[in-house]
Amino acid sequence: MARRVGVDKWLFFVTLTLVVLGLAMVFSASAVVAEARYGSPYTFLGKQAGWALLGIVLMFLLMRFDYRRYNSRAFIYSVYGITVLLLLVVFAMHGSHATHRWIRFGGFFTFQPSEIAKPVLALYLAWFLHTRLHTIRDFRHTLAPALIPAFVLIGLVVKEPDLGTALVLFATTCLVLVLAGMEWKYLLGTFAVVAPFIAGLLLLVPWRRARMMVFLNPEADPQGAGFHINQSLIAVGTGGWTGRGYMEGVQKLFYLPEPHTDFIFANIAEELGFLGAALIVVLFVMLGWRGLRAVFLLQDPFARLLAFGITITILIQAFFNISVVIALLPTKGIPLPFISSGGTSLCIMLISMGILLNLTREIDG
Repeated sequence: MARRVGVDKWLFFVTLTLVVLGLAMVFSASAVVAEARYGSPYTFLGKQAGWALLGIVLMFLLMRFDYRRYNSRAFIYSVYGITVLLLLVVFAMHGSHATHRWIRFGGFFTFQPSEIAKPVLALYLAWFLHTRLHTIRDFRHTLAPALIPAFVLIGLVVKEPDLGTALVLFATTCLVLVLAGMEWKYLLGTFAVVAPFIAGLLLLVPWRRARMMVFLNPEADPQGAGFHINQSLIAVGTGGWTGRGYMEGVQKLFYLPEPHTDFIFANIAEELGFLGAALIVVLFVMLGWRGLRAVFLLQDPFARLLAFGITITILIQAFFNISVVIALLPTKGIPLPFISSGGTSLCIMLISMGILLNLTREIDG
């Protein structure tokens, strides 16, 4: 099949649109808080814009970097080893809010290694599985060697603790294995083994158990464990069809926790209304459509699995974030891709899109 000259323009346009909308909404959601805490309304916007610029530059470079160079044992083992090392280093760092998720360099730079684990996991699974599609039913020689490194990454992320990101990694692993041809009995068996551990993490940890109880009855503890979700639902509900107007949101004024990060979609719904929130959902649907289109048109098994891993990771994360904001899932700290404030997340997402856009060069039409 002839090599395509350009990247998928729809995918490229959607990505940049999400980034621009994200910068606008980060400023809207954070300006008052930033002014109160740091004396400047542009603090969070400036940091996010800097990461966005870096991410876009890297995205452009990776759009032109031949993806076949990733398909080597040396490269995969190197990036996987570095990721594991970084996930271990976080435990030597000073914790924040009873978690160890960030590597800090002084007071001006923080980095979240669990974000790197997302594309690295997709790379590892694509590399390992693309030559073993004919032996995908072999648990000992194919499925187990694919699952063990994945569960190492997942286990380290759970330990931080960051159950939300761990669930994204787990879901990505399962779906990539299904695409590779794994039988459903193995998938169900994996769920049967993992389910008790997830139940334990949810029910035996007091603050997670409180969130689960609040999820079942959001009004049970409106000033305690239910504060986040109740304020989020108030923001979403008061937005109506067209919203209060850009920069006119009320819940971000020290009511809604983390309005520029985990709950930025609630601020979007309040200020831009149902139509603005629907636009964000439509953009992610378009991203998923173009990404999955590439999956089914690519001929190279490695490229197909890698494109699927990247696309599905972004979609799962977006689904989790939006579902939490509208109370379809219990509260968990997962950023909205390209939108939420968070430099590591934004930069890694743009790097992932650079790889995906490069893969779209290999298809016609």
